[in-house]
Amino acid sequence: MKRFLYLAIALCALAACKQKPQEVKVLARDVPERSDDFIWENDYVVYRAYGKALENELVSPGFDVWVKNTNDLVADQRYKDELENGKTYHKDYGNGKDCYKVGKTLGGGASAPLFDTLLAYPSHNFASTEVLESKPDKAVFVLHYPEWEANGYKITLDKKITVEAGQRFCKAEDTYKFTGPADTLDIAAGIVRHEIEDELFFPDRVAIWEKASDTSVEPEDGFLGLAVVMPDADYVGLGDGHSMCIKTIHSGEPVTYYFSSVWSKFDITNPDDWFDLVENL
Repeated sequence: MKRFLYLAIALCALAACKQKPQEVKVLARDVPERSDDFIWENDYVVYRAYGKALENELVSPGFDVWVKNTNDLVADQRYKDELENGKTYHKDYGNGKDCYKVGKTLGGGASAPLFDTLLAYPSHNFASTEVLESKPDKAVFVLHYPEWEANGYKITLDKKITVEAGQRFCKAEDTYKFTGPADTLDIAAGIVRHEIEDELFFPDRVAIWEKASDTSVEPEDGFLGLAVVMPDADYVGLGDGHSMCIKTIHSGEPVTYYFSSVWSKFDITNPDDWFDLVENL
């Protein structure tokens, strides 16, 4: 009997060894080959933030949005095609592209201090990154922004982001440390407004449905849905060209919010479905 038991255990162990490795559904990495970008992606969304090597061209904390119409990971291949094969990621070769205009804004879900109605952007792109967790279905990382000055304040930002497989929304935990004229700051997490078709405002969330904002390479007949959800927001509204959620914080107090995006050429094809999804998060 023991012999059969040992054999069964051995067979189970062998079967476990032969199991396929878990499919990778999340990507989060530095992209030194392209101006120090940081890219993150799951089966629904792709975002990138701008790093130090891009500062001669653009200083912005804004999140760039790469649309796709597949649950497969696409970012690494797009970078490879752009840098090695002469195929720009601003053109759709069948699975999406970069058709979002960021500029010096919050893009698709970043944050910044807000003074009256004006955003006070960092004076540098992120200076360093830290990957805290990297699994096939989950990644957690931090973007570190160096100190800048605004309205008499000295401010630093550590932006912690969590991206998980199967989740449409990424989680941001932004820690601002500051000294200045007062012991609080208003922090706005938001979405830059382009050609708005429809929008949604609730006490703790904003969502928009807009035309593609970057059509410099090819015409675009699709639409983008973007949203920010801040569960403990003090105020939601418009300011400095953005739809935003705002919270007043003390130095070192994390600001937690969630952000997402969709493309009308994938599985959310109209604003009603997008707003329903955001409303019921």
